[in-house]
Amino acid sequence: QVQLVESGGGLVQPGGSLRLSCAASGSILSIEDMGWYRQAPGKQRELVASMSSGGSINYVDSVKGRFAISRDNAKNTVNLHMNSLKPEDTAVYYCNAKIISDYGFLARNYWGRGTQVTVSS
Repeated sequence: QVQLVESGGGLVQPGGSLRLSCAASGSILSIEDMGWYRQAPGKQRELVASMSSGGSINYVDSVKGRFAISRDNAKNTVNLHMNSLKPEDTAVYYCNAKIISDYGFLARNYWGRGTQVTVSS
């Protein structure tokens, strides 16, 4: 069974930094895309950053220049380094990965449970 586990959320002041980590484990054959989504109260879930297995990266415009995504294919992990945090970044952040399992032939999306990030003075 495949699962994603996030860590690193917490409370930080505006302008501060935080690093989120996600580890995929289980019966994994390969991982295509890995990334981070977030959802604030009353808002739709949005893609924050993603990275393909080949290294292609996408960011939502609001975090460009402040956030950086990194990935370790050998360890099946993905990190999100968040700098210059703003109150508007407050949300639950979810790890997401498109994975082909050892028993399957089609890729499917897997989700972590989410980790809370709160930016407040």
